[in-house]
Amino acid sequence: MISPGTTAQGDPPTPAVRLPRRRGIEFTLIVLAVLLSVYGYCAVGLARNGTVPPGAAGYGAGLGVLALLAHGAVRLRAPRADPLLLPIAVLLNGLGLVLIYRLDLETPADRAATAQLVWSTLGVGLFITVVLFLRDHRVLQRYTYLSVVAALVLLVLPVFFPPLNGARLWIRVAGFSLQPGEFAKVLLAVFFAGYLAANRNALAYTGRRIWKLQLPTGRVLGPIVAVWLLSVAVLVLERDLGTSLLFFGLFVVLLYVATGRTGWLAIGLLLAALGAFAVGQFEPHVHTRVEDWLHPFASVDAGLGPNQLAQSLYAFAAGGMLGTGLGLGHSVLIGFAAKSDFILATAGEELGLAGLSAIFLLYGLLVERGYRTGLALRDEFGRLLTVGLASIVALQVFVIAGGVTGLIPLTGMPMPFLAQGGSSVVTNWIIVALLIRVSDSARGAHTEGMSAGRRTGGDEDLGRQNHREAAS
Repeated sequence: MISPGTTAQGDPPTPAVRLPRRRGIEFTLIVLAVLLSVYGYCAVGLARNGTVPPGAAGYGAGLGVLALLAHGAVRLRAPRADPLLLPIAVLLNGLGLVLIYRLDLETPADRAATAQLVWSTLGVGLFITVVLFLRDHRVLQRYTYLSVVAALVLLVLPVFFPPLNGARLWIRVAGFSLQPGEFAKVLLAVFFAGYLAANRNALAYTGRRIWKLQLPTGRVLGPIVAVWLLSVAVLVLERDLGTSLLFFGLFVVLLYVATGRTGWLAIGLLLAALGAFAVGQFEPHVHTRVEDWLHPFASVDAGLGPNQLAQSLYAFAAGGMLGTGLGLGHSVLIGFAAKSDFILATAGEELGLAGLSAIFLLYGLLVERGYRTGLALRDEFGRLLTVGLASIVALQVFVIAGGVTGLIPLTGMPMPFLAQGGSSVVTNWIIVALLIRVSDSARGAHTEGMSAGRRTGGDEDLGRQNHREAAS
C-alpha cells in the first residue's frame, strides 16, 4: 500500500519547497545603508568645518542600533519578508537626518535633527511592534469601519486649532505638535481595502452601463464615495490640498484594482482636473500657488526677489549633474520650508541629478516591491491593502517632487522619510512594517502553493502509473 505524499511505491515523500529567506542579504544591505548615512554626516562636517562632526560616532551608533533592532524583529517574526524594504527605509531615513542636520548648520536658532531622530526612534519602535504582534494582516479587515471612524475623527481635529502658514494641519498642545492627517491616510487605506474587498463583485458586475463603463449601484458605491467626499471636504476646509489629492488618488487606484475597470482611471483623472480647476480659481490660497506655478519668476521680474519656487529651481539648476557636494549648497535661501516641503531641493543641489535620480530609484523600488507583494497574495483584502500602502508612497513622492520642480502647483506635503516631520516619519515606518508583514505572508503562501502543486503532481503521476499497471 502506498502512503499519501509518495510518488511511487517505496519512494520517499516529496520534500516541501523552501524558498530562501534572504535575511543575510537584508543584514548586509542594512549595514551598507548605515555606512552611507554616516559617510554623508561626516561629509557635511568636513565640507563646513574641515573636521569630522563630534557626534558622528553617536549618530552612527544610534542609527545602527535602531536598524539592527528592526532587522531582529523581521528575522524573528517575518523571516520570509522581502529583504529590500527595510534597508531602503533605513537609507532614506538616514539620508533625511543628514540633510536636516546640514540645514541646521545654517539655522542655529531652529535645530530639528535631534527631534527628527527622536521621532525616527519612535517610528522604528512602532515598526517593531507591528512586526512582532500583527501575526496576520487579515486581522485588520475586522476593523474596516472602525478605521474610517478613527480616520474622520483625526481629520476633523485640526479644525479646532489655529492655522499655521495658511493651513490647519496640526494639533498643538503644550509645545507638542502632531499632524493627524498622516495617520488618517493609513486608516483610510485599511477602510478602502476592506470595503472594496467585501463588495468587489457588486462593484464590478452590477449597476447601469453607460457606453463602455459599467457603473455600480448607488447602494454599493454610495458609502465609500460619501466617506471620500467627507474626508476631502474636511481637508479642503483645512487647506491641506496635497493630502486631498493623495486621498483622491488612493480612492481611484484601489477602485481600479478592485474592479479591473480602466474607465475608473479616466473618470478619476477627469474629476481631478475639474476639481483642481475649481479650487484653483476660487480658493485664494491655492490660486496664489497656481499663479506662482505659472509664473515662477514673476517676483524676480518685479524686483521683489525670488519666491520659494524660484529659489527651488535655482537650487536644482546649481546642482548640475553631480551636485555641489553635501554642505556646500545654498538651498537654505528657500526659507522656512527648506527642511520640510523643499528638502528635495537641497538634495538636488548638493547631490546633483545623479543623487536625485538615486533617491527616486529608491522610492520606485520601494513601491515596486509593494506592488509585487500585492500580486503574490491570494486574499483580496491583502492585495488591496498592499497596493494602497505602496500607492500612498508613490502619490506622495509624485505630488512633492512635481511641486518643488515646477511640474505641478505646489501643494505642501512632507517627502517620505526625508523631510522634517515627526508624524510623517512615524507613519511611513508603520507603512513599511505593514508591507513587510504582508510580504512575509505572500511568500509563505507561495511556498505552500508550490509544495501543494508538487504533491498534486506526484499523486497524478502515481494515478497514471497504477492505471497502466491495471491495464497490463
